[in-house]
Amino acid sequence: MDSPIIAPVVALVAWSLVVMIWMVVTRMPAMKKAGINLKGLKGGRPGALDGVLQEQVQWKAHNYNHLMEQPTLFYAITLSLALLGAGGGFNLYLAWAYVVLRVLHSLVQGTINLIAYRFALFALSSLALIALTLHAAMALLHHHM
Repeated sequence: MDSPIIAPVVALVAWSLVVMIWMVVTRMPAMKKAGINLKGLKGGRPGALDGVLQEQVQWKAHNYNHLMEQPTLFYAITLSLALLGAGGGFNLYLAWAYVVLRVLHSLVQGTINLIAYRFALFALSSLALIALTLHAAMALLHHHM
């Protein structure tokens, strides 16, 4: 299978790994400064370090978690479009738009974290995801008719 829509999938996975590294290199010094020693430390609930570490440090962790949530739908729908032979054209543009919007969302959340900007980027990326899903449904129906 050779579909151009695989490129934005790989790009978003790569971006998620960049955010993971950003989170680790920001969190480790902050944890050391807060006197948190990883040796013998047991895991807790997500967000357990909220209020312990600076908000700006936690923003990266929160964004990494966000990249593990809605984008899973993006991966599923883009791979479905690829398998249906509908991974080019406008769907490819929508997929790239989704990736760009999620990268911008990460940059906003990881730096200035203004909710109005984050929400606008989230809403726009969600619209792209909805359009991709509708196109996949139409391609599936067309395939089975």
